[in-house]
Amino acid sequence: MTDFNAIDALLADARTPADLPPAEQRRALRQALHLTRTQVAHALGVSPSTIGGWETGRDPSGELREKYAYFLNGAQEKLRTQHDTPAHPHAGPAGEPTAADETEPPPTPQPCVLCGAPATDEVEGYPQHLHPDDCTHPTPATPQPAAPTPQPAAPPAPTPAAATPQPAASPAPEAAPARAPENRQEPARRRSPQPPARTHDLITRAVQDALDTHAGDLTAATAELQRRAIPDAMALLDATRIGARYDIVGHPPLPDILRKKSAHGADEVWEARPHWTRLDPPPTPGDITALDINGAYLSALKTHLPLGALEYSTGNVHSRRRAGIHLITPPEWDHHPYLPNPLGNREEPGPVWVTEPTLRLLQRLATDQYGHLCDPPVIHESFTSGATEQLFEKFRQALRDAREKAITEEDEVTLEYVKSMYSKFVSTMGESNYNRALYRPDWMHIIRSQAFVNLWLKAHKAHTAGLTVMRVMGTDELHIAGNWRQVFTEGRGVSQVKVKDVYAATDTSHR
Repeated sequence: MTDFNAIDALLADARTPADLPPAEQRRALRQALHLTRTQVAHALGVSPSTIGGWETGRDPSGELREKYAYFLNGAQEKLRTQHDTPAHPHAGPAGEPTAADETEPPPTPQPCVLCGAPATDEVEGYPQHLHPDDCTHPTPATPQPAAPTPQPAAPPAPTPAAATPQPAASPAPEAAPARAPENRQEPARRRSPQPPARTHDLITRAVQDALDTHAGDLTAATAELQRRAIPDAMALLDATRIGARYDIVGHPPLPDILRKKSAHGADEVWEARPHWTRLDPPPTPGDITALDINGAYLSALKTHLPLGALEYSTGNVHSRRRAGIHLITPPEWDHHPYLPNPLGNREEPGPVWVTEPTLRLLQRLATDQYGHLCDPPVIHESFTSGATEQLFEKFRQALRDAREKAITEEDEVTLEYVKSMYSKFVSTMGESNYNRALYRPDWMHIIRSQAFVNLWLKAHKAHTAGLTVMRVMGTDELHIAGNWRQVFTEGRGVSQVKVKDVYAATDTSHR
């Protein structure tokens, strides 16, 4: 009878989800009591943008649903005793919301988020060009009219036109590359130090201000936050680096190999981006699962970055305390039928300039730990400097914590904002008209290469666990045949993976 008792106890505890009033009434109830979203959010233990989402149609679940229903029922009872029936703030004659309350669903984004031209790649759900030189028609952001509400608490990083006058820094050496032709003779300037602030407050306040400005319209608030993601990311970076010894916005001279060869060309650094598909079918019939690696660029911010000016050296010597870019002769790769080449899809023979993550991966694969999958690469020349993995660590942790909190609270506005901050931050770190405060194309190449290395290592992990790797693409796409859950954890966390698609092994459209 034990099993039956357990079932009876389960049924006794089971409850149907609490009823909630229609979305248009939830906001009216709160406003009729003269309560702000922040006050309600604090009482329920969520973010103000989560309350905004619930007031525009999204429903909470689990314990949060019970709490929110309790608040709404209490609000209705209080208003009933006060003989005050709340009305929708924009209700028409029949109590129906007017057209001002209705929002069109956001269209499927197709253009690059940086330049507006059709994007060939997608990072963290945002169509964009992986290489800044692919942004063939960059259009500076249109200045937004001043809103009557107070300015957001997370101030954007000042541009040369709006920056507080500062004493000019020493001009960079003539060899230092410029960010744009009109700035070639302009010395780098130090930005004004930001006042101490808790990093999570900068994100929370920015989201709250955007929601207030747009009267709770989630689509409009998200669009505004994405537009200001780059300056806000720089402001957040300032806040996480208060007291740091190294000025990350200093622009040291860079070698010619990091300069574009033409206005729309590329430099000489190879990032080893994977683009590989297995040709033969999996050994056992079944479906193939396309996995999406969460937070690829966010995880890649933890990588060895050179701190100062890059110094030139020659010889087949590598120091683990330094990082940069290296001219190597890559080793032969004999495992292409079942694992992608760590160097990516490079067809040209001979030496190639690679980044620190690519070099270190090739060196690891030549060790006993990896079964000597290849010979060590031969280093001919290097541009390196003293390195650290901690340069962006506090910045990364602040974004990671905000991302995880947004997922827990079902706060899609903050989630899209945070994703846009770190993906655009990385993409505009090179020569970009969208981020003139930070010019380190070597860092951009290294961070992106680290994302590719992380993806390759996940493919190798699946292979060594006995799974069949079918496809490895870009920064975050891994196709697996077999029980992938024995290797990876499904979820939305940075260390987890999401299912992007499931298809039959015979489906050639994915090849």
